[in-house]
Amino acid sequence: MNDRFGVTRRAFAGAVIAAGLGGRLARAQGFAGLGADGKGFTPATPGKVFSFPADHGPHPDFRIEWWYVTANLVDRSGAAFGVQWTLFRQAMKPGGQPQGWASQQIWMGHAAVTTAELHRFSETFARGGVGQAGVDATPFHGWIDSWNMRGLAPINDMNIAPLELNASGADFSYALRLDANQPLVLEGDAGYSRKSEREQASYYYSQPFFAVSGRVTLDDKPIEVIGMAWMDREWSSQPLASDQTGWDWLALHLNSGEKLMLYRLRQTDGRDYRTGNWISPDGRSEQISTADIKMTPTAFTPIEARKLPTAWRIEIPTRGLSIETTALNPLSWMGTSFSYWEGPISFTGSHAGVGYLEMTGY
Repeated sequence: MNDRFGVTRRAFAGAVIAAGLGGRLARAQGFAGLGADGKGFTPATPGKVFSFPADHGPHPDFRIEWWYVTANLVDRSGAAFGVQWTLFRQAMKPGGQPQGWASQQIWMGHAAVTTAELHRFSETFARGGVGQAGVDATPFHGWIDSWNMRGLAPINDMNIAPLELNASGADFSYALRLDANQPLVLEGDAGYSRKSEREQASYYYSQPFFAVSGRVTLDDKPIEVIGMAWMDREWSSQPLASDQTGWDWLALHLNSGEKLMLYRLRQTDGRDYRTGNWISPDGRSEQISTADIKMTPTAFTPIEARKLPTAWRIEIPTRGLSIETTALNPLSWMGTSFSYWEGPISFTGSHAGVGYLEMTGY
C-alpha cells in the first residue's frame, strides 16, 4: 500500500498499461483505456435483466468494473467526515480467462478519509486468480489484501445489506456497518447508463440508502461516526468515447429523503453529455435528460498548476431544484500519475443535504 498515490473508479488510472496515453485525455481514460475500442469484450446494450445476487459478483467478459462506496459521516460533535472504499477489476485482454498466476484480471483497491483539515488515501494492487483480491456473489464478499466489504448474515441480496466495510492506510483506518431497508436502484434507463450520444455505455446500479455507524481512526485516535453512504456498481467494456476528456459526477443525499445522481462528460469539441437519475424516498428512479440539467462552476481552487471547479450551481428546473455546493475540503486532490479530485460536499438552496463530487481530466 502507498498513501502517496490514489486512483479514481472511473479513471482507474495507473501507468502499468497506460504508458501510451498522454496529457489530459490519458488522465481521463486511464488504466483501463476506457475510451479505447472494446472489441473482443462484451458490450453493454439496452434491455439487460439484472439478476441478484449474481450481478453483485464479477463480470470477467467485460473490460472494467468497480464496487464503490462513499459515506458522508459526522462524529458526536457534528464534525463532518468523508469515507471512500473502492475495488476495481480490469481484464487485460478479452477471451478466455486463465486461472491462477496466468490470470489476466488485475484488481486495485482505493480507500480514503476526508475532513475539513485533511485528505488521506491509500491504494493497493493485486493479480487475480491467486486469492489476494476478488468478489464472491454468495455470500457477498469483496476484498483486496486486508480491506473488506462483506455481507453480514442474514444479508438481503436485493438491497445488499447489511455490510461491514473496513480499510486502512499508514495514518488512518475505518470500520463501518452499513444497513439499508430500501431496494437497489437501477441508474440510467433501467440500469443501462449511456455515456455519450454514441454507443458508449455501462450497466449501473446503486444502493444510495445506506445508514452507517462505526469508527474512523486518524493518527491512532478512534472517532465514533454515523451517517449515510452510497454504493455504486458499474461495469462496461467502453464507457467513454475517444474524444471525452473527463467528467464531473455528483451523488447527493437530499434532506427530503430523495437522492440525486448527476454527471457530465466533457468532450474535446467543448460540448458535454449530461444525464442523471432522480430517486424518490421509496427507491423509484427516473432518468433526467441532458436538456433538463445545468451544471455551472462557481468557484475554483488552484491545485498543482490547475484550477479545479470545487463549487457548483446545479439546476434542474423540471424538478424545482437550484442548489449551490460547497466542498468540505477543497484540497481533496489525488495527486497520482492520473490525478483527479474527489471529496464530500454539502449543498443549500431549493434543497439541502450532503453528497460526493468527483472530477477527472483537469
